[in-house]
Amino acid sequence: MTATVFAVGILGLVVAALAWAVYQLLLQNGRLALRLDKIEGLLRDSGELTDTPEETGLKGHAPGALLHDFALPAAGGGTMTLSEWRGRRVLLAFVHPECPFSKDLLKKLPPPAPAPAPAVLLISSGGSEQNRRLAAELRIEHPLLVQQAHEVGDLLRARGTPTGYLVGAEGLTETGLLVGAEPLLAALGGAAPAGAAAGTVQGPYQRSLEGSKVRRNGLPAGAPAPEFTLPSLDGTEFSLRHWFGRRILLVFSDPGCGPCQALAPKLEAIHRRARNLEVLMVSRGDAEVNRAKAREQQLSFPIVLQKHWEISKAYGMFATPIAFLIGADRRLAGDVAVGEEAILRLAEL
Repeated sequence: MTATVFAVGILGLVVAALAWAVYQLLLQNGRLALRLDKIEGLLRDSGELTDTPEETGLKGHAPGALLHDFALPAAGGGTMTLSEWRGRRVLLAFVHPECPFSKDLLKKLPPPAPAPAPAVLLISSGGSEQNRRLAAELRIEHPLLVQQAHEVGDLLRARGTPTGYLVGAEGLTETGLLVGAEPLLAALGGAAPAGAAAGTVQGPYQRSLEGSKVRRNGLPAGAPAPEFTLPSLDGTEFSLRHWFGRRILLVFSDPGCGPCQALAPKLEAIHRRARNLEVLMVSRGDAEVNRAKAREQQLSFPIVLQKHWEISKAYGMFATPIAFLIGADRRLAGDVAVGEEAILRLAEL
């Protein structure tokens, strides 16, 4: 009898433990579902996610977006990055060797032309040998890069072929997502494709800039300068607030950006001669690469590193090189300066 009671007690404890475990599992699943619902809500609020079946998923970038950099093998050998083309307008077109519409585009592409005409950068899928045959068959003279599947297309929100963007010399999209051979050729010829004006996205993914909650054209003059603390190249932490009360030229840069590297020695000259202006650079990418660039150009002003674009987002513009002038009152003394000439003019205010 005692043994039976003991066994029943043990069984009851096991059942209670299992019930508690199931309860905790359901509770955690409920919390996870709530978190997923919150994330989906944020994506819907920003316009990145819709509920309609034909539009479910990410949309093409709107005009004024800074495209992620990438590195891909070229069909003819070697590797190429998007940032190599900074300083030149580029028609970035996604094609596929088995897509008849892509072949129609490729047949109609004019030969490479010098600036100010846009360069053409083609991104294809499939094997390198298949794309080499395509290039030979159609006598393609433009760079043809090969992605393994559609990883770069997904990264840049170009989900079909032929699609693409016209990208400005500063790395910002001048059009929304262009869908089809004719809009791509029209952009290459300098004509604005229908629907490609500022604030729209070409093709099946329609979106206005007004619908985005992320500022893309920089904080306006008079706005308070957002504070931040970032690691500097020497490993110490730098806080912007330590310089509040001084005039600061805040420059956003990238070691892979050609115009940024051309600007850097001129910023160093400003840093050395200016008595009432501090120069601070916010860069990104690998710390050692940034240190090597700083040593090469003998830069002595502070350089701090953001992980991705978090500080750029706070200041409302995803581009390099750009700059803001922060006054002694901690407010922006002017609108954002984009490009070398505008930044140097801003430093003279």
